[in-house]
Amino acid sequence: MTQEPEALMAVVDRLAKRFPHQERSAIEDIVAEEHGSFDDGPIRDFVPLLVERAAKLRLSRP
Repeated sequence: MTQEPEALMAVVDRLAKRFPHQERSAIEDIVAEEHGSFDDGPIRDFVPLLVERAAKLRLSRP
């Protein structure tokens, strides 16, 4: 499994391509906020996937 920081940067890259109208810094902030909500989770394997889903939902809102 890829290390979590690298996986999160890949999430930012994918979201930046999917939402080109959003500033990259805003996407990074959203990913960081969503990632913070998983700080207490003992199992880390799926955190990047869960962060990506939550961030994608936020970015999709008008």
